[in-house]
Amino acid sequence: MIRATLARLDTAGDAVLPSLARLTFAASLAGYFWASALTKLGDGPFSPSLGAYAQIFPRAMEAVSYDAGQLGLWHRLVVLAGTYAEFVLPALILVGLLTRLAALGMIGFVVVQSLTDIIGHNADATAIGAWFDRIPDSAILDQRLFWVMLLAVLIFKGAGPISLDRLVASKM
Repeated sequence: MIRATLARLDTAGDAVLPSLARLTFAASLAGYFWASALTKLGDGPFSPSLGAYAQIFPRAMEAVSYDAGQLGLWHRLVVLAGTYAEFVLPALILVGLLTRLAALGMIGFVVVQSLTDIIGHNADATAIGAWFDRIPDSAILDQRLFWVMLLAVLIFKGAGPISLDRLVASKM
C-alpha cells in the first residue's frame, strides 16, 4: 500500500511539479524580466536605450563617459540579444513552448546577470550574500539559486500537461 501511494505521488509529480514551476515563474519572475527588458528599449526595436548599455556593460560605459556610440558592434549585439531574451524566454516558458530550451537559456541569463551585478556593478557583500550562512535573503546568491532551481525543474520535467509542448508532442 505504501509503495502504491508513493508510485502515485511520483506519477502526479510529473504533472504537478512542472505546472507549479511555470505558475511560480509567471507569478514571480516573468513580470520582473519583462519590466527589466522594457528599460532597455530605445526608439525602435534595433535601437537599445542608453540604460541598456549601462546595465549590461557598466564599466565599458563608464570608460566611454556613457556615450554608447563609442562602443562597438559586439556590444550592440549583446545588448540587443539580452533585451530580446528577457522578452522571449519568459514568454516561451509561460506558454510552455520549447520550455526546456527556454529554461536553459534563462539559467544562462541569470548566471550572466549575476556576474554582471557582482563584477560590473560592484555589488556589496550584503547583496551578494553567501550560501550556508543561515541568512537566506541575499539578492544574488540566495534569491537566484531559487530561480535556477525553479528553472531546473522545467529542464528536467518539461512544461507539464497544460502546454504547447504537450500539444505539439501529441500531434507528432
